[in-house]
Amino acid sequence: MIERMDDAPSEVIGLRASGKLTREDYRNVLEPALKEAIDSGEARVLFVLPDFDGVERGAWLEDVKTGLAVEFRDRSSWKKFAFVTGVDWIAKAMRLFAWTMPGELEVYEMDELEEAKEWVAD
Repeated sequence: MIERMDDAPSEVIGLRASGKLTREDYRNVLEPALKEAIDSGEARVLFVLPDFDGVERGAWLEDVKTGLAVEFRDRSSWKKFAFVTGVDWIAKAMRLFAWTMPGELEVYEMDELEEAKEWVAD
């Protein structure tokens, strides 16, 4: 499940995901939220992932499509992306591939959520 966060800084698109992600999560929440961030001209996104049970089979195509759009088509619109997670292997992967991401990327542990909010809004 992916949902919008009510407690993200006003200039930041905040998203919280957990469990198993579905095609509907991508289409109905993630993609519109990222479009909103990109349309602002200076995308600042806070993504919180406390746990992760995978991606449903039908959602893989949406994941690839969303990733390619962010990486190539909308690359110049990205300012900051704060990724907060309690999933160790995902945190390691994000740090490993941070150099490929548009804009600035910082990875935080779950107990650093407030620090992540401050950084992404600054």
